[in-house]
Amino acid sequence: MTNRVLIKGVEAVALGALEGGCDCYFGYPITPQNEIPEIMSVELPKRGGAFVQAESETSAINMVLGASAVGKRAMTSSSSPGISLMSEGFSYLIALELPCVIVNVMRGGPGLGGIEASQGDYFQAVKAPGHGDGRFLVLAPASCQEAYELTAKAFELADRYRNPVMILMDAILGQMKESTVLKKLNIKSITKDDWALTGAKGREARIIKSLFLDSAELAERNLKLKKKYEQMEKEVRFESILDGNEEVLVCAFGSMGRIAKESVLKLREKGYRVGYFRPITLFPFPKKALSSIFEKNNSLKQILVLELNCGQMVEDVMISVCGKAEVISKFYPPSVLPFPEDIEREIKKCLRKVYFVSPKV
Repeated sequence: MTNRVLIKGVEAVALGALEGGCDCYFGYPITPQNEIPEIMSVELPKRGGAFVQAESETSAINMVLGASAVGKRAMTSSSSPGISLMSEGFSYLIALELPCVIVNVMRGGPGLGGIEASQGDYFQAVKAPGHGDGRFLVLAPASCQEAYELTAKAFELADRYRNPVMILMDAILGQMKESTVLKKLNIKSITKDDWALTGAKGREARIIKSLFLDSAELAERNLKLKKKYEQMEKEVRFESILDGNEEVLVCAFGSMGRIAKESVLKLREKGYRVGYFRPITLFPFPKKALSSIFEKNNSLKQILVLELNCGQMVEDVMISVCGKAEVISKFYPPSVLPFPEDIEREIKKCLRKVYFVSPKV
């Protein structure tokens, strides 16, 4: 059964979490994601789940840790400054191999910044959510429909890899409304019988720990985690618009991906040779898929990377392309939101550069 509704992105996240089997939510209010805890506070108790408004973000993430350790599907959500307060807990969750879902509806920073949209937490999400070598699996929706479906799927992925999964979106997607189909999704249950702390009566005790004073044991744990991150490559997702004849490729994620897509489609209708690539998994980044585009298309000379920050994802793009094309970074600081016409002008600049290359002397 399906149900089409008009909802905000953050509302889609909350409803997706319920569809994904969320048992527990712990959080602390912060703009622009407050509708998530509001919905969870009403709906979770109806379904036999638990909702707790913690006294701080630090408390919330440690409540998530405790609930996950006993086998519950646990979740929290916040926005940039609140996410920073959770970073120590993130590192412990990763080290303990505890699954959970974390939602970051990004706002402007650094510091307290402002409540307007930003993609400035990219580095924090995909490179260093906490201290050490730990990583999140990071999903970046670009629509309310994706926010619903990816949040639900995040619980399955978290359980499968015993690792935190982050939904990374910004205030634009979080607060805009659009038609969304609430449908039954095939979210799998992953057994936790071999590790969850459910009481040791009748069996040997289980131990979940992150303290390894023996250097060899600590090295072994980090190598195990690294191998797990490599296995996550199977979960890579992306959206592309290509016909193999492009001269410029536009790359963006999340809400910037939506704006870029509209610009690309308009230019393609006019005959411009421009393509589109939107990473949906930011970690693992779809580097093989991006690299293969340039290997298959000799006419593709440039990739234009668009971000609502001061240039972060562009580094992963450069690693992926690895010299196969010129990488151009066009960034917009938080709250400076471009229109599709602005993006079209930037794309045309790249096309002119392709067409009018100065001859070597």
